[in-house]
Amino acid sequence: MKLDRMIGILSILLQQEKVTAPYLAEKFEVSRRTINRDIEALCMAGIPLVTRQGQGGGISIMDGYKVDRTLLSTTELKAILAGLQSLDSVCGTNRYAQLMEKLSVGSSNLLAGDSHILIDLACWQKASLAPKIEQLHHAILSARKVSFTYHAPKGESHRLIEPYDLLFQWSSWYVWSYCLERQDYRLFKLNRMTHLQTEEGFEKRSAPLPDLSPEKVFPAAYQVTVRIDAAYKWRLLEEYGPYSFTEQSDGSLIISSGFTDKDSIICWVTSFGEGAELLEPAELREELLDFVERMREKYKKEYKRFKHDR
Repeated sequence: MKLDRMIGILSILLQQEKVTAPYLAEKFEVSRRTINRDIEALCMAGIPLVTRQGQGGGISIMDGYKVDRTLLSTTELKAILAGLQSLDSVCGTNRYAQLMEKLSVGSSNLLAGDSHILIDLACWQKASLAPKIEQLHHAILSARKVSFTYHAPKGESHRLIEPYDLLFQWSSWYVWSYCLERQDYRLFKLNRMTHLQTEEGFEKRSAPLPDLSPEKVFPAAYQVTVRIDAAYKWRLLEEYGPYSFTEQSDGSLIISSGFTDKDSIICWVTSFGEGAELLEPAELREELLDFVERMREKYKKEYKRFKHDR
């Protein structure tokens, strides 16, 4: 991409006194004419570049701007590399590491990155997730619609979208898009998308950035208070943080939190087994009791059937 190449050229010029157009052309695998156009574009953008012809000539940044070489320090470049490598971990490519290699020309010691920061965004579904990311990324760049089957708590549905952005949020990957069925912008979780098909092109809209605030994405329709056994303190620390609960004299933990629906409350409370008690609201205590009773009856019937078959 032109932007990647121009950033790469600028990075090289910030790190080296002078380079030649043939060198840049070979480095970025383009023609000298393309490099000359890139140099002109950088000059138009306000970068003070100087081109000297003949023996010992080349392209350099104007002497008065040498201080700009400190734009990115070695530590900052290593931090960038760690982030780019994390994208390769989920995409299953070396695209971003190759970009960093171009950006760090003249500083080969950067290529190892920061060995003390290891970021891997891959998940258990990496084999199926990586192709989705690649397909959606290509569709975004080429302005192509994408159709797919979406699996949500309310059931399956067929969707046709205009994709705009890929997002990694809440430990999962999402695509921000305009849903042609809902006639509105929607956030779709990639792990819930199957049978993706790239469709015809579309004219891009002036898409707003998504509002990713918890209040918008996960509106709290129910506020609950739960007592948790001290043995599960690690879970509350991991899921909600150290200031999410209060410790009682008997060692138990009281937490108040909002949930979007009743099913989520029941699933979360019962995931602690006997280690959690829903205190409020009272009407949900009754629904939780009904749920436990239904589960008890189900397993009771299964147990009787099993004993009869034996």
